Amino acid sequence: MGSRKHNRAEQIKEAKKSMSFATLRNCPTSPRKMRLMADLIRGMKVEQALNVLKHSPQDASGRLHKLLLSALANWQAKNEGVRMEDTSLYVKEVGVDGGRQLKRIRTAPQGRAHRIRKRSNHVTLLIDNRITETKE
Repeated sequence: MGSRKHNRAEQIKEAKKSMSFATLRNCPTSPRKMRLMADLIRGMKVEQALNVLKHSPQDASGRLHKLLLSALANWQAKNEGVRMEDTSLYVKEVGVDGGRQLKRIRTAPQGRAHRIRKRSNHVTLLIDNRITETKE
């Protein structure tokens, strides 16, 4: 590996140590349905996002709720002396990518077959502390 590439990899590794994130892989929900819920909570305060996800009827909201709790646990592990109530945590980024597709066949009229794609997705959720600056 070249020195420039190695230095960049080290910078990325150091930046990830300070970030609090959680990932969900191969979630059996279509990416489109998951993006609707992700767009709903992006930029919200963590407490508000937890309430929205808890009371939402969509199936994807339960999975995102659990993922957000995991990201909070990761944040608490990195910031042991800090209370969560004293900080203003918010959902900084939510990324939803397409995952693997299970291909199935459904019978169709006149001896034909139609392809059914059962989609899945990958979700990455990043939380951060919103710094509130007071003007003096």
